Amino acid sequence: MTQRMNWKYREEEILSAEPIELVRMLFAGAVEAVAQARKALSEGDILGRSRAISKANLIVNELALSLDPAGAGELGRNLADLYAYIQKRLLEANFKQIDGPLAEAERLLRTLLEGWEACEPALAPRVQAPADSTHPYPSVVEEDYASVSYAG
Repeated sequence: MTQRMNWKYREEEILSAEPIELVRMLFAGAVEAVAQARKALSEGDILGRSRAISKANLIVNELALSLDPAGAGELGRNLADLYAYIQKRLLEANFKQIDGPLAEAERLLRTLLEGWEACEPALAPRVQAPADSTHPYPSVVEEDYASVSYAG
């Protein structure tokens, strides 16, 4: 019952969040999933490790897919490359069952999360949800922030 209540709360939080907050939630979720994978690995929990790595990989994939290639510019291309690298490290950690790639992925994701949180107050007024879509990712106005946008 408690898990069900937590899910319902989380669902409401997601549905009512601003687009900029949704991206922050994705980064935080990826960091949390990698931390869970590392814990499961240290405890010998193969299924838990695999599930947590899969969750982190799905989140990073969603972040990569949400980039707008036409409007993202060089920073967007760099982010896409970084996301691909993180996914490669996650897969390597799962395949080889070692902590090193997980530790690196967690460090990179934490750095991205911290950077996003630092920019969040400056970005908030510039982010606009797509007018004709319910897609949960923000579009950052190109002229306002280094030509980076997330597809809407």
